[in-house]
Amino acid sequence: MRAVLLIMLSLTVFAPTAHATDWLSWRKVGSAALTWGPFTVYTSELRTPDGLYHGTEQNQVLIITYKRDIDRDDLVEATRDQWQAQGILQREPQSESWLRMLTSLWPDVTAGTQLAFVLNDKQGQFWYRASALQKTFTPLGGVQSQAFSTHFLAIWLDPRTQYPELRQQLIGGKK
Repeated sequence: MRAVLLIMLSLTVFAPTAHATDWLSWRKVGSAALTWGPFTVYTSELRTPDGLYHGTEQNQVLIITYKRDIDRDDLVEATRDQWQAQGILQREPQSESWLRMLTSLWPDVTAGTQLAFVLNDKQGQFWYRASALQKTFTPLGGVQSQAFSTHFLAIWLDPRTQYPELRQQLIGGKK
């Protein structure tokens, strides 16, 4: 019985890392940097299993590497602003509860912090790595619904994004 418990405990501890390995091996579709004046706020990279962007419903991961310190409230407020600009706040009744969930889920970020959002089988999950020098990502929270996942990725990938050049670069278009 003790051996079974040890095996189950080790599977619980190591399963998220193994899962992260799958999407870390996906091929890069494109990358982009968000700048504010002379400052780079973050760099971003989109990956898919085949390295091509086929649309919002395919398996994909968006990895953001922050270049500046940003507290979680500012990250959530930026999400709110983007959803407001795309009309998601008005169309999606759950958006306010999603923003509260993000406030409880996301950490403050510092230069070098990476947040990844992995969409797999139409559901997403956040992953965190304090520094690109770390080998593994850690999951943040549980699996998110298809509706949340679609709206979250819309910030970067929807044609109505506030950053069309960044979108074009992420989906493999020209700079």
